[in-house]
Amino acid sequence: MQFGPLYIDVDQINRFFSEQSTWEIISQITAMGGWLILFHLLFFAGLAMWVEWKESRYTAHWKWVVLAVDIPLLNVQTPKAVEQIFAHLAGAHEHEDIAKKFWHGYKQPHFSFEIISIEGYIQFLIRTEETFRDLVEAAVYAQYPEVEITEVDDYVTSVPTQFPNETHNMWGADFTLTESDTYPLRTYQDFEHTISKDTQLKDPMAAFLESFTRIGPGEQLWFQILVQPTGNDWKEKGIAKVKELVGDTGHGHHGGSQILQALANAPIKVLEFAGQQIFGGEEDAHAESNDDSGPPNKIQYLTPGESKLVEGIEEKISKIGFKTKMRGVYIARKEVFKVQRAVSALIGAINQFNIPSANSLAPTYGVHTSYVGAVWRANYRKRLLMNAYKKRKMKVGANPFILNIEELATIWHFPMSHIKTPSLQKIEGKRAEPPATLPIERVVAPISGSLEEVNEPPPMKFG
Repeated sequence: MQFGPLYIDVDQINRFFSEQSTWEIISQITAMGGWLILFHLLFFAGLAMWVEWKESRYTAHWKWVVLAVDIPLLNVQTPKAVEQIFAHLAGAHEHEDIAKKFWHGYKQPHFSFEIISIEGYIQFLIRTEETFRDLVEAAVYAQYPEVEITEVDDYVTSVPTQFPNETHNMWGADFTLTESDTYPLRTYQDFEHTISKDTQLKDPMAAFLESFTRIGPGEQLWFQILVQPTGNDWKEKGIAKVKELVGDTGHGHHGGSQILQALANAPIKVLEFAGQQIFGGEEDAHAESNDDSGPPNKIQYLTPGESKLVEGIEEKISKIGFKTKMRGVYIARKEVFKVQRAVSALIGAINQFNIPSANSLAPTYGVHTSYVGAVWRANYRKRLLMNAYKKRKMKVGANPFILNIEELATIWHFPMSHIKTPSLQKIEGKRAEPPATLPIERVVAPISGSLEEVNEPPPMKFG
Protein backbone atom coordinates (compact mmCIF):
# COMPACT_ATOMS: atom_id res chain seq x y z
CA MET A 1 0.00 0.00 0.00
CA GLN A 2 1.55 3.30 -1.15
CA PHE A 3 1.15 6.53 0.85
CA GLY A 4 3.16 9.04 -1.15
CA PRO A 5 6.84 8.17 -0.62
CA LEU A 6 5.88 5.68 2.15
CA TYR A 7 5.14 2.05 1.27
CA ILE A 8 3.41 -0.26 3.80
CA ASP A 9 3.33 -4.03 3.34
CA VAL A 10 -0.10 -4.99 4.69
CA ASP A 11 0.56 -8.73 4.33
CA GLN A 12 3.68 -8.48 6.45
CA ILE A 13 1.77 -6.63 9.18
CA ASN A 14 -0.93 -9.30 9.19
CA ARG A 15 1.70 -12.06 9.51
CA PHE A 16 3.36 -10.16 12.36
CA PHE A 17 0.18 -10.24 14.46
CA SER A 18 -1.20 -13.62 13.35
CA GLU A 19 1.88 -15.85 13.44
CA GLN A 20 3.22 -14.84 16.86
CA SER A 21 2.02 -15.15 20.42
CA THR A 22 0.91 -12.18 22.45
CA TRP A 23 4.07 -12.21 24.53
CA GLU A 24 6.28 -12.25 21.41
CA ILE A 25 4.37 -9.31 19.95
CA ILE A 26 4.75 -7.30 23.16
CA SER A 27 8.46 -8.16 23.38
CA GLN A 28 9.18 -7.06 19.82
CA ILE A 29 7.16 -3.84 20.14
CA THR A 30 9.01 -3.04 23.36
CA ALA A 31 12.37 -3.74 21.70
CA MET A 32 11.48 -1.45 18.78
CA GLY A 33 10.81 1.52 21.08
CA GLY A 34 7.61 0.68 22.91
CA TRP A 35 9.50 1.02 26.19
CA LEU A 36 9.48 4.77 25.63
CA ILE A 37 5.70 4.81 26.00
CA LEU A 38 5.91 2.78 29.20
CA PHE A 39 8.66 5.04 30.54
CA HIS A 40 6.55 8.10 29.69
CA LEU A 41 3.55 6.74 31.61
CA LEU A 42 5.58 5.66 34.64
CA PHE A 43 7.50 8.93 34.76
CA PHE A 44 4.45 11.17 34.84
CA ALA A 45 2.59 8.85 37.23
CA GLY A 46 5.56 8.95 39.58
CA LEU A 47 5.86 12.72 39.22
CA ALA A 48 2.17 13.17 40.12
CA MET A 49 2.59 10.96 43.20
CA TRP A 50 5.70 12.94 44.21
CA VAL A 51 3.86 16.28 43.94
CA GLU A 52 0.91 14.90 45.90
CA TRP A 53 3.25 13.71 48.68
CA LYS A 54 5.12 17.01 48.85
CA GLU A 55 1.85 18.97 48.95
CA SER A 56 0.52 16.78 51.77
CA ARG A 57 3.65 17.55 53.81
CA TYR A 58 3.43 21.26 52.99
CA THR A 59 -0.22 21.51 54.06
CA ALA A 60 0.06 19.23 57.12
CA HIS A 61 0.40 22.21 59.49
CA TRP A 62 -2.50 24.18 58.01
CA LYS A 63 -5.31 24.99 60.40
CA TRP A 64 -8.70 25.88 58.98
CA VAL A 65 -11.25 28.18 60.61
CA VAL A 66 -14.92 28.70 59.76
CA LEU A 67 -16.22 32.26 60.13
CA ALA A 68 -19.94 33.07 60.39
CA VAL A 69 -20.84 36.47 58.97
CA ASP A 70 -23.97 38.14 60.37
CA ILE A 71 -25.05 41.07 58.25
CA PRO A 72 -26.78 44.19 59.60
CA LEU A 73 -30.55 44.41 59.45
CA LEU A 74 -30.33 47.47 57.20
CA ASN A 75 -27.99 46.52 54.38
CA VAL A 76 -27.93 48.88 51.42
CA GLN A 77 -24.69 47.60 49.93
CA THR A 78 -24.94 46.14 46.42
CA PRO A 79 -22.91 43.13 45.24
CA LYS A 80 -20.26 45.65 44.19
CA ALA A 81 -19.05 45.61 47.81
CA VAL A 82 -18.54 41.83 47.73
CA GLU A 83 -16.74 42.25 44.41
CA GLN A 84 -14.23 44.42 46.27
CA ILE A 85 -13.91 41.71 48.95
CA PHE A 86 -12.85 39.19 46.29
CA ALA A 87 -10.44 41.72 44.82
CA HIS A 88 -8.94 42.16 48.30
CA LEU A 89 -8.48 38.39 48.70
CA ALA A 90 -6.60 38.20 45.40
CA GLY A 91 -3.66 39.56 47.38
CA ALA A 92 -3.17 36.03 48.75
CA HIS A 93 -1.86 34.89 45.36
CA GLU A 94 1.80 33.88 45.29
CA HIS A 95 3.75 33.10 42.15
CA GLU A 96 4.55 29.41 41.87
CA ASP A 97 7.81 28.36 40.21
CA ILE A 98 9.26 24.90 39.55
CA ALA A 99 11.28 24.78 42.77
CA LYS A 100 8.26 25.71 44.90
CA LYS A 101 5.99 23.19 43.26
CA PHE A 102 8.19 20.14 42.81
CA TRP A 103 10.68 20.49 45.66
CA HIS A 104 8.95 22.44 48.43
CA GLY A 105 5.44 21.19 47.55
CA TYR A 106 3.93 24.68 47.65
CA LYS A 107 0.16 24.75 47.26
CA GLN A 108 -1.83 27.92 46.74
CA PRO A 109 -4.38 28.22 49.61
CA HIS A 110 -8.02 28.67 48.68
CA PHE A 111 -11.10 30.11 50.36
CA SER A 112 -14.58 28.64 50.67
CA PHE A 113 -17.62 30.93 50.52
CA GLU A 114 -20.68 29.06 51.68
CA ILE A 115 -24.41 29.43 52.22
CA ILE A 116 -26.08 26.78 54.34
CA SER A 117 -29.57 26.04 55.56
CA ILE A 118 -29.90 23.75 58.55
CA GLU A 119 -33.59 22.98 59.03
CA GLY A 120 -34.42 26.38 57.52
CA TYR A 121 -31.83 28.40 59.46
CA ILE A 122 -29.66 30.22 56.91
CA GLN A 123 -26.09 31.33 57.54
CA PHE A 124 -23.32 32.88 55.43
CA LEU A 125 -19.91 31.33 56.11
CA ILE A 126 -16.31 31.82 55.00
CA ARG A 127 -13.74 29.08 55.54
CA THR A 128 -10.09 30.05 55.38
CA GLU A 129 -6.68 28.89 56.47
CA GLU A 130 -5.85 30.54 59.79
CA THR A 131 -2.93 32.47 58.27
CA PHE A 132 -5.36 34.42 56.09
CA ARG A 133 -8.00 35.05 58.74
CA ASP A 134 -6.88 38.67 59.22
CA LEU A 135 -6.98 39.19 55.46
CA VAL A 136 -10.55 37.86 55.24
CA GLU A 137 -11.78 39.91 58.19
CA ALA A 138 -10.10 43.07 56.90
CA ALA A 139 -11.66 42.58 53.46
CA VAL A 140 -15.16 42.11 54.90
CA TYR A 141 -14.96 44.90 57.50
CA ALA A 142 -13.65 47.33 54.88
CA GLN A 143 -16.91 47.00 52.94
CA TYR A 144 -19.30 46.13 55.81
CA PRO A 145 -18.08 47.88 58.98
CA GLU A 146 -21.16 46.84 60.96
CA VAL A 147 -21.10 43.09 60.37
CA GLU A 148 -20.28 40.61 63.09
CA ILE A 149 -17.76 37.88 62.29
CA THR A 150 -17.63 34.93 64.66
CA GLU A 151 -15.58 31.77 64.55
CA VAL A 152 -17.86 28.72 64.72
CA ASP A 153 -17.51 24.96 64.69
CA ASP A 154 -17.59 23.29 61.31
CA TYR A 155 -21.17 22.20 60.65
CA VAL A 156 -20.23 19.31 58.33
CA THR A 157 -19.31 17.03 61.23
CA SER A 158 -22.97 16.56 62.20
CA VAL A 159 -23.80 14.27 59.26
CA PRO A 160 -22.33 10.94 58.05
CA THR A 161 -19.83 10.56 55.23
CA GLN A 162 -20.37 6.89 54.36
CA PHE A 163 -23.20 5.81 52.05
CA PRO A 164 -25.42 3.86 51.94
CA ASN A 165 -26.37 4.97 55.42
CA GLU A 166 -29.04 3.67 57.80
CA THR A 167 -30.30 7.11 58.85
CA HIS A 168 -29.51 9.61 56.08
CA ASN A 169 -29.61 9.97 52.33
CA MET A 170 -28.02 12.66 50.21
CA TRP A 171 -27.79 14.36 46.82
CA GLY A 172 -24.69 16.15 45.64
CA ALA A 173 -23.26 17.64 42.46
CA ASP A 174 -20.53 19.87 41.12
CA PHE A 175 -21.70 22.81 39.03
CA THR A 176 -19.56 23.60 36.00
CA LEU A 177 -19.67 25.85 32.97
CA THR A 178 -21.23 24.44 29.83
CA GLU A 179 -18.94 26.50 27.57
CA SER A 180 -15.37 27.75 27.69
CA ASP A 181 -14.68 29.79 30.82
CA THR A 182 -13.77 32.73 28.60
CA TYR A 183 -17.50 33.19 27.97
CA PRO A 184 -19.27 35.32 30.63
CA LEU A 185 -22.19 34.57 32.94
CA ARG A 186 -24.99 37.00 33.76
CA THR A 187 -23.81 39.45 36.42
CA TYR A 188 -25.64 41.65 38.91
CA GLN A 189 -25.53 44.60 36.52
CA ASP A 190 -27.90 42.69 34.23
CA PHE A 191 -30.41 42.44 37.10
CA GLU A 192 -30.83 46.21 37.31
CA HIS A 193 -34.19 47.58 36.15
CA THR A 194 -34.85 51.19 35.16
CA ILE A 195 -38.64 51.18 34.93
CA SER A 196 -38.84 53.98 37.48
CA LYS A 197 -36.64 57.06 37.64
CA ASP A 198 -34.39 55.29 40.17
CA THR A 199 -32.45 52.24 39.05
CA GLN A 200 -33.35 49.28 41.21
CA LEU A 201 -31.43 46.06 41.67
CA LYS A 202 -33.61 42.97 41.51
CA ASP A 203 -31.34 41.05 43.83
CA PRO A 204 -30.75 37.52 42.45
CA MET A 205 -30.08 36.40 46.01
CA ALA A 206 -33.84 36.56 46.65
CA ALA A 207 -34.55 33.45 44.56
CA PHE A 208 -31.40 31.80 45.85
CA LEU A 209 -32.31 32.16 49.52
CA GLU A 210 -35.93 31.26 48.89
CA SER A 211 -34.81 27.75 47.94
CA PHE A 212 -32.99 27.52 51.28
CA THR A 213 -36.06 28.51 53.28
CA ARG A 214 -37.95 25.43 52.03
CA ILE A 215 -35.81 23.17 54.19
CA GLY A 216 -37.62 21.63 57.15
CA PRO A 217 -36.73 19.57 60.26
CA GLY A 218 -34.15 16.86 59.59
CA GLU A 219 -32.97 18.47 56.33
CA GLN A 220 -29.86 20.43 55.37
CA LEU A 221 -28.91 22.23 52.15
CA TRP A 222 -25.33 23.34 51.60
CA PHE A 223 -23.73 25.38 48.83
CA GLN A 224 -20.03 26.22 48.57
CA ILE A 225 -17.85 28.18 46.15
CA LEU A 226 -14.16 27.34 46.42
CA VAL A 227 -12.01 30.16 45.06
CA GLN A 228 -8.25 30.01 44.58
CA PRO A 229 -6.25 33.12 43.60
CA THR A 230 -4.55 32.71 40.25
CA GLY A 231 -2.45 34.67 37.80
CA ASN A 232 -3.44 36.31 34.50
CA ASP A 233 -2.53 33.45 32.15
CA TRP A 234 -6.22 32.58 31.75
CA LYS A 235 -6.81 35.90 30.01
CA GLU A 236 -4.76 34.77 27.01
CA LYS A 237 -7.55 32.35 26.11
CA GLY A 238 -10.03 35.21 26.20
CA ILE A 239 -7.89 37.36 23.93
CA ALA A 240 -7.50 34.46 21.48
CA LYS A 241 -11.26 33.83 21.53
CA VAL A 242 -11.99 37.49 20.76
CA LYS A 243 -9.58 37.40 17.82
CA GLU A 244 -11.25 34.23 16.58
CA LEU A 245 -14.73 35.75 16.76
CA VAL A 246 -13.75 38.98 14.99
CA GLY A 247 -11.51 37.24 12.46
CA ASP A 248 -8.44 39.24 13.45
CA THR A 249 -5.66 38.65 10.90
CA GLY A 250 -3.11 40.76 12.72
CA HIS A 251 -2.70 43.26 9.82
CA GLY A 252 -1.52 46.62 10.90
CA HIS A 253 -0.08 45.36 14.19
CA HIS A 254 3.60 45.16 15.04
CA GLY A 255 5.10 42.97 17.72
CA GLY A 256 7.30 40.03 18.47
CA SER A 257 5.07 37.52 16.66
CA GLN A 258 5.09 39.61 13.46
CA ILE A 259 8.89 39.87 13.55
CA LEU A 260 9.28 36.12 13.97
CA GLN A 261 6.84 35.53 11.13
CA ALA A 262 8.82 37.86 8.87
CA LEU A 263 12.07 36.04 9.69
CA ALA A 264 10.43 32.69 8.95
CA ASN A 265 9.18 33.94 5.57
CA ALA A 266 12.52 35.48 4.56
CA PRO A 267 13.85 32.40 2.66
CA ILE A 268 10.62 32.16 0.70
CA LYS A 269 10.84 35.83 -0.19
CA VAL A 270 14.41 35.30 -1.49
CA LEU A 271 13.32 32.41 -3.71
CA GLU A 272 10.37 34.42 -5.02
CA PHE A 273 12.66 37.33 -5.86
CA ALA A 274 15.10 35.02 -7.70
CA GLY A 275 12.24 33.55 -9.71
CA GLN A 276 11.02 37.00 -10.68
CA GLN A 277 14.52 37.94 -11.91
CA ILE A 278 14.90 34.74 -13.97
CA PHE A 279 11.42 34.39 -15.44
CA GLY A 280 10.11 37.95 -15.10
CA GLY A 281 6.50 39.14 -15.38
CA GLU A 282 5.40 37.74 -12.03
CA GLU A 283 6.06 40.63 -9.67
CA ASP A 284 2.95 42.67 -10.42
CA ALA A 285 0.64 39.66 -10.22
CA HIS A 286 2.21 38.53 -6.96
CA ALA A 287 1.96 41.96 -5.46
CA GLU A 288 -1.67 42.17 -6.46
CA SER A 289 -2.47 38.75 -4.98
CA ASN A 290 -0.81 39.67 -1.65
CA ASP A 291 -2.49 43.00 -1.17
CA ASP A 292 -2.83 43.54 2.60
CA SER A 293 -4.76 46.77 2.34
CA GLY A 294 -8.05 45.11 3.41
CA PRO A 295 -9.61 45.44 6.87
CA PRO A 296 -7.67 43.69 9.67
CA ASN A 297 -10.84 42.00 10.97
CA LYS A 298 -14.55 41.55 10.32
CA ILE A 299 -15.86 43.29 13.41
CA GLN A 300 -18.07 45.57 11.32
CA TYR A 301 -19.88 42.50 9.97
CA LEU A 302 -20.71 40.95 13.34
CA THR A 303 -24.36 40.49 14.32
CA PRO A 304 -25.64 42.30 17.44
CA GLY A 305 -25.46 39.03 19.39
CA GLU A 306 -21.88 38.38 18.32
CA SER A 307 -20.88 41.94 19.17
CA LYS A 308 -22.41 41.60 22.62
CA LEU A 309 -20.57 38.31 23.16
CA VAL A 310 -17.23 39.88 22.21
CA GLU A 311 -17.96 42.78 24.55
CA GLY A 312 -18.82 40.36 27.37
CA ILE A 313 -15.57 38.40 26.92
CA GLU A 314 -13.53 41.60 26.94
CA GLU A 315 -15.37 42.77 30.06
CA LYS A 316 -14.69 39.46 31.81
CA ILE A 317 -10.95 39.42 31.15
CA SER A 318 -10.67 43.06 32.26
CA LYS A 319 -11.19 41.98 35.91
CA ILE A 320 -9.41 39.74 38.39
CA GLY A 321 -10.11 36.03 38.04
CA PHE A 322 -10.18 33.10 40.47
CA LYS A 323 -9.95 29.38 39.88
CA THR A 324 -13.38 28.23 41.00
CA LYS A 325 -15.12 25.05 42.08
CA MET A 326 -18.86 25.13 42.84
CA ARG A 327 -20.61 22.35 44.75
CA GLY A 328 -24.04 21.72 46.28
CA VAL A 329 -25.19 19.08 48.78
CA TYR A 330 -28.64 18.19 50.10
CA ILE A 331 -28.73 15.73 53.00
CA ALA A 332 -31.65 14.67 55.17
CA ARG A 333 -32.97 11.87 57.31
CA LYS A 334 -34.53 9.18 55.16
CA GLU A 335 -38.07 9.76 56.42
CA VAL A 336 -38.05 13.40 55.22
CA PHE A 337 -35.63 13.11 52.28
CA LYS A 338 -37.20 14.72 49.21
CA VAL A 339 -34.90 15.72 46.38
CA GLN A 340 -37.48 17.66 44.40
CA ARG A 341 -38.17 20.09 47.24
CA ALA A 342 -34.60 21.26 47.69
CA VAL A 343 -32.54 20.37 44.62
CA SER A 344 -34.97 21.58 41.98
CA ALA A 345 -35.23 24.94 43.73
CA LEU A 346 -31.44 25.22 44.01
CA ILE A 347 -30.83 24.41 40.34
CA GLY A 348 -33.61 26.79 39.33
CA ALA A 349 -32.03 29.60 41.36
CA ILE A 350 -28.64 28.99 39.73
CA ASN A 351 -30.22 29.07 36.27
CA GLN A 352 -30.84 32.80 36.62
CA PHE A 353 -27.11 33.39 36.12
CA ASN A 354 -27.14 31.64 32.73
CA ILE A 355 -26.90 33.33 29.33
CA PRO A 356 -27.98 30.83 26.64
CA SER A 357 -25.98 32.66 23.96
CA ALA A 358 -22.83 32.83 26.12
CA ASN A 359 -22.34 30.58 29.17
CA SER A 360 -24.34 28.62 31.72
CA LEU A 361 -23.90 26.75 35.00
CA ALA A 362 -25.15 23.18 35.16
CA PRO A 363 -24.76 20.19 37.52
CA THR A 364 -22.44 17.95 35.50
CA TYR A 365 -20.93 15.66 38.16
CA GLY A 366 -23.70 14.31 40.37
CA VAL A 367 -24.78 11.19 42.22
CA HIS A 368 -27.30 9.96 39.64
CA THR A 369 -25.93 7.39 37.18
CA SER A 370 -27.60 5.21 34.56
CA TYR A 371 -24.83 2.80 33.50
CA VAL A 372 -24.03 -0.74 34.59
CA GLY A 373 -23.75 -0.91 38.37
CA ALA A 374 -25.71 2.31 38.78
CA VAL A 375 -26.50 1.75 42.48
CA TRP A 376 -22.89 1.00 43.40
CA ARG A 377 -21.61 3.95 41.36
CA ALA A 378 -24.22 6.28 42.89
CA ASN A 379 -23.14 5.35 46.42
CA TYR A 380 -19.49 5.80 45.41
CA ARG A 381 -20.29 9.29 44.09
CA LYS A 382 -22.13 10.13 47.31
CA ARG A 383 -19.13 9.18 49.44
CA LEU A 384 -16.77 11.01 47.10
CA LEU A 385 -18.77 14.25 46.95
CA MET A 386 -19.58 14.31 50.66
CA ASN A 387 -15.92 13.82 51.58
CA ALA A 388 -14.88 16.45 49.00
CA TYR A 389 -17.39 18.94 50.40
CA LYS A 390 -16.32 18.38 54.00
CA LYS A 391 -12.63 18.78 53.15
CA ARG A 392 -13.28 21.53 50.58
CA LYS A 393 -11.30 19.74 47.86
CA MET A 394 -10.88 21.37 44.47
CA LYS A 395 -9.29 18.45 42.62
CA VAL A 396 -12.16 16.01 43.23
CA GLY A 397 -15.08 15.78 40.82
CA ALA A 398 -15.51 18.13 37.89
CA ASN A 399 -12.67 20.31 36.67
CA PRO A 400 -12.40 23.81 38.16
CA PHE A 401 -12.94 26.86 35.95
CA ILE A 402 -12.30 30.59 35.97
CA LEU A 403 -14.80 33.21 37.17
CA ASN A 404 -13.95 36.87 37.63
CA ILE A 405 -14.77 38.85 40.76
CA GLU A 406 -17.96 40.32 39.28
CA GLU A 407 -19.38 36.89 38.46
CA LEU A 408 -18.44 35.55 41.89
CA ALA A 409 -20.03 38.52 43.66
CA THR A 410 -23.22 37.98 41.67
CA ILE A 411 -23.59 34.38 42.84
CA TRP A 412 -22.38 34.86 46.45
CA HIS A 413 -23.19 38.14 48.19
CA PHE A 414 -25.06 39.40 51.22
CA PRO A 415 -28.72 40.15 50.44
CA MET A 416 -29.93 43.71 50.52
CA SER A 417 -32.37 44.82 53.22
CA HIS A 418 -35.44 44.56 50.95
CA ILE A 419 -34.93 40.77 50.71
CA LYS A 420 -37.33 39.34 53.29
CA THR A 421 -35.81 36.13 54.62
CA PRO A 422 -37.01 35.55 58.20
CA SER A 423 -34.66 32.63 58.85
CA LEU A 424 -31.51 34.54 57.82
CA GLN A 425 -29.29 35.55 60.73
CA LYS A 426 -29.06 39.35 60.91
CA ILE A 427 -27.83 41.87 63.45
CA GLU A 428 -30.70 43.73 65.04
CA GLY A 429 -28.53 46.49 66.43
CA LYS A 430 -25.04 47.85 66.13
CA ARG A 431 -22.30 48.65 68.58
CA ALA A 432 -21.29 52.28 68.96
CA GLU A 433 -19.04 54.36 71.13
CA PRO A 434 -20.72 56.49 73.84
CA PRO A 435 -21.20 60.19 72.98
CA ALA A 436 -18.43 62.54 74.04
CA THR A 437 -20.81 64.59 76.20
CA LEU A 438 -21.94 61.61 78.27
CA PRO A 439 -21.28 62.20 82.03
CA ILE A 440 -18.48 59.98 83.33
CA GLU A 441 -18.53 58.57 86.81
CA ARG A 442 -15.42 59.48 88.79
CA VAL A 443 -14.19 56.49 90.78
CA VAL A 444 -11.61 57.28 93.44
CA ALA A 445 -9.48 54.43 94.79
CA PRO A 446 -6.61 54.71 97.27
CA ILE A 447 -3.39 53.30 95.86
CA SER A 448 -0.15 53.55 97.85
CA GLY A 449 -1.43 56.51 99.80
CA SER A 450 -2.46 58.46 96.64
CA LEU A 451 -5.70 58.95 94.75
CA GLU A 452 -6.28 57.58 91.23
CA GLU A 453 -9.15 58.54 88.97
CA VAL A 454 -10.52 55.77 86.79
CA ASN A 455 -12.48 56.96 83.75
CA GLU A 456 -13.46 53.79 81.84
CA PRO A 457 -17.12 53.84 80.80
CA PRO A 458 -18.45 50.48 79.65
CA PRO A 459 -19.25 50.01 75.93
CA MET A 460 -22.83 50.67 74.94
CA LYS A 461 -25.06 48.87 72.50
CA PHE A 462 -27.80 50.70 70.61
CA GLY A 463 -30.72 49.32 68.78
